[in-house]
Amino acid sequence: MKVSLSYLPLFRKLHQATWQKFPLFSSTFTTSVTDKLEKSIASLIGINPRTAFVAYAETCVSVLKSLSTHGYIREGKAFHGHLIKMGISSDRYISVKLLIMYLNCKKYVDVEEILREFGGFDIVAWNCMITAHVQQGNIEAARQLFDEMPERNEVTWTALISGFMKFGRVDDSLWYFERNPFQNVVSWTAVISGFVRNGSNVEALKVFCKMLKHGTKPNNVTFTSILAACIGFGDFELGRIVLGLIVKLGLEDNLSVCNALITFFVRMGEFDLARKVFDRMEERDVISWTAILDLYVEMGELSEARRIFDEIPERNEVSWSAMIARYSQYGDAKEALKLFVDMIRYGFRPNVSCYSSILSALGSIECLRLGTSVHGHVIKIGIERDVFIGGPLIDMYCKCGKTVDGRLVFEFILERNVVCWNSMVAGFGLNGQLEEAKELFEQIPERNNISWNALISAYVQNEHCHEVLELFNQMLLSRETPNKSTFSSVLRACSSLAYIEKGKNLHGKIVKLGIEYELFVATALTDMYAKSGDIESSKRVFNRMPEKNEVSWTAMIQGLADNGFAEDSLNLFEEMERTSTVAPSELMLLAVLFACSHCGLVEKGFKYFESMEKVYGIKPTGKHYTCMVDLLARSGRLREAENFIKAMPFRPEANAWAALLSGCCVYQNEEIAERTAQRIWELLEETSAGYVLLSNIYASAGRWNDVSRVRKLMREKGLKKIGGCSWIEVRNQVHSFYSEDGCHSHLHEIDRVLELLMSDMMIISLPSDFEVQVS
Repeated sequence: MKVSLSYLPLFRKLHQATWQKFPLFSSTFTTSVTDKLEKSIASLIGINPRTAFVAYAETCVSVLKSLSTHGYIREGKAFHGHLIKMGISSDRYISVKLLIMYLNCKKYVDVEEILREFGGFDIVAWNCMITAHVQQGNIEAARQLFDEMPERNEVTWTALISGFMKFGRVDDSLWYFERNPFQNVVSWTAVISGFVRNGSNVEALKVFCKMLKHGTKPNNVTFTSILAACIGFGDFELGRIVLGLIVKLGLEDNLSVCNALITFFVRMGEFDLARKVFDRMEERDVISWTAILDLYVEMGELSEARRIFDEIPERNEVSWSAMIARYSQYGDAKEALKLFVDMIRYGFRPNVSCYSSILSALGSIECLRLGTSVHGHVIKIGIERDVFIGGPLIDMYCKCGKTVDGRLVFEFILERNVVCWNSMVAGFGLNGQLEEAKELFEQIPERNNISWNALISAYVQNEHCHEVLELFNQMLLSRETPNKSTFSSVLRACSSLAYIEKGKNLHGKIVKLGIEYELFVATALTDMYAKSGDIESSKRVFNRMPEKNEVSWTAMIQGLADNGFAEDSLNLFEEMERTSTVAPSELMLLAVLFACSHCGLVEKGFKYFESMEKVYGIKPTGKHYTCMVDLLARSGRLREAENFIKAMPFRPEANAWAALLSGCCVYQNEEIAERTAQRIWELLEETSAGYVLLSNIYASAGRWNDVSRVRKLMREKGLKKIGGCSWIEVRNQVHSFYSEDGCHSHLHEIDRVLELLMSDMMIISLPSDFEVQVS
């Protein structure tokens, strides 16, 4: 008897059933899952079960396995009906597969029916039940079944040991392992892999040593887990010893071991060895190809990784997710999204890792519409409470300015880990909600240095620099060790406040921790010293950096320009172009134009400005145009500056007119000054900058009536000139002085010292032949 062709259309409907879960991205869909099922069903047509029963049964088992894996219960029931008609549904092996299918789909009525067909206790069926409960998260139900079993085998014990490990219940797992009468390589490996899964790599290595002393030979799965433990613990020397044991036991050609070795060598940075292992493999699977993808990504060759990905003969969810994650991590959100759409179109179901990556990508480009749509799919498949999805969801909503939605996601997560708490704190900080960030930070059950960094970064971003230093002191008192991210943020706060003594103190701590040559830390130190006026220390740090990126070069170039070393700044920029592969950025070129402005190098400034788009592919922004106006105005070319502003391809910013007005003040050009001031008034009616500059021009020309008129207009509009401020740091305390400010606690002593200084200055300035006549 042959299977009826009428079942083929039923499986073709899988096409539509799967696509309905992802209606957003495309209207066409082809699924490799459907193709495989159709091929399996079609192959049954050519098999006569009377003459080739084993082949027929094996094909039926293959179909049931696919249906079970992908959760197609309606189609599974239809196929079950066919098996009943064929009279083979009671075959023990097929019955077990039917049982697994119904267990996976949580159809417990059908499960009871299958169990009745077994006619009493069957250890295989009970093991299937325990495994299903573990997979569904019902670990206590699995334990209850285990306790009720009249007899158990090694599969039973291992299933429960692995189950407890899976849910982080390490003590319970070890309790059963120690009482396990079948302590073979499978149970030992279950414990080792469980420790690795729970991040206890040292414990995994200890159990591995005990296993060897016990006389149990490791298998390929053991070595896969133990190599992962070596990577997690960072013990590459032990990994080399494990490699020797692998060769000794003749497992160096095993597929899973080779895959683990590729990953191990990649993490070691031994890229040549990783490639050699891959090249000598006679058999490769999708994990092998995914591992070699990691190799090229670690080498920074994303294009080569993509070429490998496109050549993979058979991809799975892991390889798709790996490539999407790489694009997301490297900041190419659009390509990550394109791959995600293709993944769905080809019938692959994104896993938790894939959803996490695509949500991060959408957050980076602030694409709220697609982000909420992906959130909808996450809810449909029931993983919205997963902590590994919660963090990226919170991050996505907060980056799109929707902290209320981010907080709802946060509250909805059942078991929040520290990543979720940190994401929410960082999200509040990103949106300037510092009180909410601080309040939530105080509620974190177990903080880590990332928690502190999230809050400190929030205060830095919002320019609350004094609070940053207070938070840093609290972090030290909590005995949490700062890392490079912490120091980068705190040094940035010191830069804003010009706290050079505090910065030097931090530099000492950085040296003690051995992170002074870390790229981000060294860049922050370079910037801090430059902004505090200690340009020599800034240059020393910069010159000692083993590697420099765009930000570090920019910090030094801008630091030199800001401190009056404009020619040195330009020389350093030219040196960067000659000796490094770093491409100039918008900010770097702004510093270069600033340097040209302060050197009066008009022609050179225009050369750099014109080369921005032609040579560097950077479109000038309003700030670059303003810098050019300043360059012309400082050189006295006021009419050119005015025409340059009028020729801008977009509406000029107020600072451009202010730069021109400042030049008018220096060169006393009242005609252009009045036109310029009028423009500033139109742009900034509610600010005092334009009025003050115009008032200064009138004052320098002796037009006091016009000065009075401008000041009167300011009073009528309620505008005040922002007072000048200077400060000095003495014994780790900053003293600030404002124009006409009488609030300083040592005001009288300061005034007396100033009077003495003024007297000394007057005496020094008198001519040597000056005589006092006493009458």
